[in-house]
Amino acid sequence: MAPQGDITIALRPTFDYLNPMFDETDEIHPLFAGAPASTAFKKLRKRLVRQTREAIDAYGMIEPGARWLVCLSGGKDSYTLLAVLYELQWRGLLPVDLLACNLDQGQPGFPATVLPKFLSEHGIPHRIEYQDTYSIVTEKIPANRTFCALCSRLRRGHLYRVAREEGCSAIVLGHHRDDILETFFMNLFHGGKLATMPPKLLNDEGDLFVYRPLAHAAEADCGRFAAALDYPIIPCDLCGSQDGLQRQQIKALLDQWEANHPGRRQVIFRALTNMNPSHMLDPRHFDFQSLLRQDTGPPTP
Repeated sequence: MAPQGDITIALRPTFDYLNPMFDETDEIHPLFAGAPASTAFKKLRKRLVRQTREAIDAYGMIEPGARWLVCLSGGKDSYTLLAVLYELQWRGLLPVDLLACNLDQGQPGFPATVLPKFLSEHGIPHRIEYQDTYSIVTEKIPANRTFCALCSRLRRGHLYRVAREEGCSAIVLGHHRDDILETFFMNLFHGGKLATMPPKLLNDEGDLFVYRPLAHAAEADCGRFAAALDYPIIPCDLCGSQDGLQRQQIKALLDQWEANHPGRRQVIFRALTNMNPSHMLDPRHFDFQSLLRQDTGPPTP
């Protein structure tokens, strides 16, 4: 079981995350070259690896002979995802083939050489796909409106196509716990529904999975991890448009709750894994009509 403070999920006995043997070898994957030798970093790395494996196990992400398209944006989260997946694969704990992919969307100022250089230097199989979705988005979206919704749909469509061309069964994204929480509250406050990013999703066509193996990992941990390894971070605001206002308000709200009550994010996240349909209000998910009381006869005098 996960230690106190983490999501409590029963794991298959494939890997003892707390076994000290995990760090007794001097061998290290090239993606961890230059990693700090500090105890604090080792704990951070082990926590991310453990939480990733927990999510992979809990949501049934591994298929025999699978090939995953690992989507790499160049942000802290996708670098962390790539490194942790390769560590699991390298240790024989993730029996899938990994192909890193970056979609260059033609954003002005995008440093097109950064990711190919990084991936080549570290011996990571990869594909760089260029598709100028930026021009399409700026043509379609009126001034002063955010690009993110249309940009995301176009990006996802190209990633599905690349996955099919490369014989992949899933595309793998770097969304973490905080992304999931923020999306939940955006849907709650602005969409009037209880929904968020699922850790495992089947696409509309039914031929590809979408996985989020960092679903249990905190954004702050991803940031510390990528900074410690000095990965070449590409900023996410090159297009000049973010869905920032609503999401930033939610982030600020969660930050305030966390400051007032440390651990609040984890408590809310745990609630998303512990739903009770009979104590909600949606008759599509609980048959209230058929709920009958038992007649025990007249009361005893």
